[in-house]
Amino acid sequence: MPTITRKQFIRGALGSLMAGQLLGKKAKAQSAAPNVVFVIADEWRAQAFGYAGDRNAHTPAIDRFAAESVNFENAVAGTSVCCPSRACLMTGQYPLTNGVYINDVPLVPKGVTLGEAFQNAGYDTAYIGKWHLYGSPDGYYGRRLAFIPPDKRFGFEYWKANECTHDYNHSIYYGGDDPTPKFWPGYDAIAQTRDACEYIRKFRDAGTPFFLFLSWGPPHFPLTGAPKRYQDMFKDREIKVRPNVPEVDRQAAVQDLRGYYAHGAALDDCFDTLLHALEDNGKAADTIVVFTSDHGDMMYSQGLQYKMVPWEESIRIPLLVRYPQALGREGTRCRELIDSPDIMPTLLGLSGIQVPKGVQGTDFSAVMNKPAVEQQRTSSFLSMPVSISSTRHYGIGAYRGVRTARYTYVRSLHGPWLLYDNVDDPYQQHNLCDRPRMRTVRRNLDDEVSSWLRKLDDRFMPAEYYLARDGLTHYVEPLVPAGDFVSPWGDWKSTIAIPATERPSIDSVIGDLLNDRAAKAVLAGYIPAVLAHPPSGWREMSLRVLHAYIPTDFPISRMNAVGAALAKLQPMTVGSRKVPVAPEDDG
Repeated sequence: MPTITRKQFIRGALGSLMAGQLLGKKAKAQSAAPNVVFVIADEWRAQAFGYAGDRNAHTPAIDRFAAESVNFENAVAGTSVCCPSRACLMTGQYPLTNGVYINDVPLVPKGVTLGEAFQNAGYDTAYIGKWHLYGSPDGYYGRRLAFIPPDKRFGFEYWKANECTHDYNHSIYYGGDDPTPKFWPGYDAIAQTRDACEYIRKFRDAGTPFFLFLSWGPPHFPLTGAPKRYQDMFKDREIKVRPNVPEVDRQAAVQDLRGYYAHGAALDDCFDTLLHALEDNGKAADTIVVFTSDHGDMMYSQGLQYKMVPWEESIRIPLLVRYPQALGREGTRCRELIDSPDIMPTLLGLSGIQVPKGVQGTDFSAVMNKPAVEQQRTSSFLSMPVSISSTRHYGIGAYRGVRTARYTYVRSLHGPWLLYDNVDDPYQQHNLCDRPRMRTVRRNLDDEVSSWLRKLDDRFMPAEYYLARDGLTHYVEPLVPAGDFVSPWGDWKSTIAIPATERPSIDSVIGDLLNDRAAKAVLAGYIPAVLAHPPSGWREMSLRVLHAYIPTDFPISRMNAVGAALAKLQPMTVGSRKVPVAPEDDG
């Protein structure tokens, strides 16, 4: 290992920072400060890489990188959905502290953000790709294609980004302060990576360190968007699904995984291009490179799709950190229980930058070259304060939990819900929550959850409390109709109770409205065209969700008129909510 210590980096970086502050000017970091390249993919689970043992995956560049990096093999996204995870990363705070616990809530920082911390330390800062922190206050994705003003970029100066799009071959972005929309040529991740390489080349002989954040949209669905050459790699290839994918879902899982791995192969080539740019410009040795993802994807494990649930495929993320000058190039595995809010303080600590006040995450940089050191904490915190989209579709309500080195334990609002021994049962097919022999383990883990709740001042209130408190009751994703789901193994079931009757409204399941004579007459009078040509899966939607999917055919004025008419009707019977297939999640 090199002899340069973390203290030397702290001394070098903070010396110039303090001098600049005393002069009342932006500090310029000394040349000894490391460059930082942070690469994040969307929805790429930790299990889907060659280095992680997935024989389906084609990720040779990332595999080589893992062999040279610190691999945080217990890294999780404790709130495993896009905006909350990204807000945790940018603030070092947990969702109920930073305020972003559902998608599309604007991030309003309560302290110094990740980009601002590097900017204040004298770094040139850059952001390329998906942002998804500007939010859509209308609750209906209204600002996902909007220009993001400079004051909402939180310290990033070079800017080629968009709020949120998954149209990877017609991908919008805005450059700098120009509000004119532009489009990346071809597959956006390739074009974004090329732009990142050009940015790196600018610093070949520069004395100022840089912090580059590259944010890819794939492998988040749609799963048909990868360039053809990558799709062809998996077109006829045998795909092996995980053992916890039930037989009834295996064919669908294989089809989705072909596209998922195709995106992954394309991103692997992008990552290889980026690493070569660092090598070619002499920046590899003194640059910290981080590779991670915002969360995972179930891909039909447990019979579920998408994310936001506490199973391994959803919460486990890749987290690889390479810093040759300080950590060498001999890869190590770190068992620390690290979560999304910990990444900011850990990266700042490794860069020699003081962690700002208000950060709740833990700085794990000191253990990165000491893999055998005792773990700093006993668990990571799992939480979903408000159920949205596909979790509501599956009837999974709010939860809090912990993941330890061995166990996953989750508490719903009704009490203990899930308990897995991840050593003896790595695919989590045996819920041990009600087993008498696990009573002591469960009690200890429940105490661990309670400890986290006290630490974070989390009262674990019902979802409605937080939405009302924060003025978010109009957001569409928490209003997706709740379904009824039972584990393929029969060891757990939905936690959201479904009433036998309810008063008709725009949040009722359309299928229930059509089964009620009076409600059906209202729909026939207001939306005959929609009834005549309904979109796929519409009977399981609500009218509010239908508006979010087809706002042109079903505008908000029409939706409100239907709602007013339905409000005059008597309560109706609620039909079966047994879940066949999940709707697409829009994070």
